[in-house]
Amino acid sequence: MESRSVPPGPYRATKLWNEVTTSFRAGMPLRKHRQHFKKYGSCFTAGEAVDWLYDLLRNNSNFGPEVTRQQTIQLLRKFLKNHVIEDIKGRWGSENLDDNSQLFRFPATSPLKTLPRRHPELRKNSIEHFSKDKDSTFKLRNLSRRTPKKHGLRFSQENAEKINCEIINEDQENSFDNREISQEDVEEVWRYIILIYLQTILGVSSLEDVINPKQVIPQYVMYNMTNTSKHGIVILQDKSDDLPHWVLSAMKCLANWPRSNDMNNPTYVGFERDVFRTIADYFLGLPEPLLTFEYYELFVNILGLLQPHLEKVAIDALQLCCLLLPPPNRRKLQLLMRMISRMSQNVDMPQLHDAMGTRSLMIHTFSRCVLCCAEEVDLDELLAARLVSFLMDHHQEILQVPSYLQTAVEKHLDYLKKGHIKNPGDGLIVPLPTYSYCKQISAREFDEQKVSTSQAALAELLENIVKNKSLPVKEKRKKLKQFQKEYPLIYQKRFPTTESEAALFGDKPTIKQPMLILRKPKFRSLRY
Repeated sequence: MESRSVPPGPYRATKLWNEVTTSFRAGMPLRKHRQHFKKYGSCFTAGEAVDWLYDLLRNNSNFGPEVTRQQTIQLLRKFLKNHVIEDIKGRWGSENLDDNSQLFRFPATSPLKTLPRRHPELRKNSIEHFSKDKDSTFKLRNLSRRTPKKHGLRFSQENAEKINCEIINEDQENSFDNREISQEDVEEVWRYIILIYLQTILGVSSLEDVINPKQVIPQYVMYNMTNTSKHGIVILQDKSDDLPHWVLSAMKCLANWPRSNDMNNPTYVGFERDVFRTIADYFLGLPEPLLTFEYYELFVNILGLLQPHLEKVAIDALQLCCLLLPPPNRRKLQLLMRMISRMSQNVDMPQLHDAMGTRSLMIHTFSRCVLCCAEEVDLDELLAARLVSFLMDHHQEILQVPSYLQTAVEKHLDYLKKGHIKNPGDGLIVPLPTYSYCKQISAREFDEQKVSTSQAALAELLENIVKNKSLPVKEKRKKLKQFQKEYPLIYQKRFPTTESEAALFGDKPTIKQPMLILRKPKFRSLRY
């Protein structure tokens, strides 16, 4: 059964619960069963339910192939607890469920959960213009709250030219009158920029359903953008917020196993399992998940972007959202993702679990340490596993600093400094660039733009692979070969000759000598 698209919005986890329960109730095969010399109609065994639901979840784009059979059993137990199903005698709630031949059936009551009503005052005040006070130092204009069209937002050239003329004219009249930028101005611009980019990337009419602007702490974003190591890892000024030294040592040991195994460390059988258990105990003991409770709704909404054709969108959205985290959380997330990603790809890593592979163990162990709701949600475990799996595969791109964000902020601060307009009784108004909606185009033009946009995105992806200095040479060669196989024309445009490709790795191009072409002898006719 194909999964239906659950649009971004509030209470997305509840909507996903309703989707799964509806699909399960509509598609689960029912038949007659015999138990204890008695026949029961329209029912199913627990094992049959596990098989069917396991297949449904793995093929659902909201959860993906990382779902385990044990997670499926846990979800069925939640079905039984919430009276989505009941045993053959009508019992539910406190009853248990295992992967066996126990019989169950659907009750007559609806399995759907009602969506909570948001308080009108909360909804009204959840998102407004970012500077609403009368005595605010400046106002941000032209932040549209209408639904973005299919082709997205574009910069209005007419408004840009108008603004530039205003700035030039004012600079000519009073070139020395430049307003000093306060720290509050800088922070407000950072908040504005990251929210407008996030709204555009997610393609939602408003962010009020997924995040409150007051939750965006500009100081966190600015710190995460600037205080980093050469590998992009956040560096904390206050070491008391950092991981304990023994946890860092343990993580370094497993991330670089066996190369970093100090000879002073014990090498008894099961040593790796003990080190891993130590790390897991620390993260499981944290007071809240690394993505924090307040950003739960935001990250759950991004989970619906985690599909192959929207992979770039999901990466860009997660890249911005992870900048919102408190610096200690971002640092812990970066180090954790590096460790579990390396461990999952390390063929020399000893088996850490008797029944699970290393990748499955990493996802199963750390999912709820990364994403979790303050109030328990029935699909928390599945949603968190989906997100952690995606983070493991793309953590280098997601947790790097986006340079375009810094550039956008600097441009807006320049508008604020040089392009201010004095308006009596209304403070200072910044002529920020306005965003207008694209005009309707024909289907042919849309198809042409779609192709060109896709090619541009693929070319950008190829360029990211080429310029990624943290990617090992062997892995880079592998990715380039795969790209060349999938998109030969785009690859050929970037590397038109063997010399240009060889120059990337500093290799000498291996040019095969052309084969010697022998002229065929001419045979003269024997007839005169």
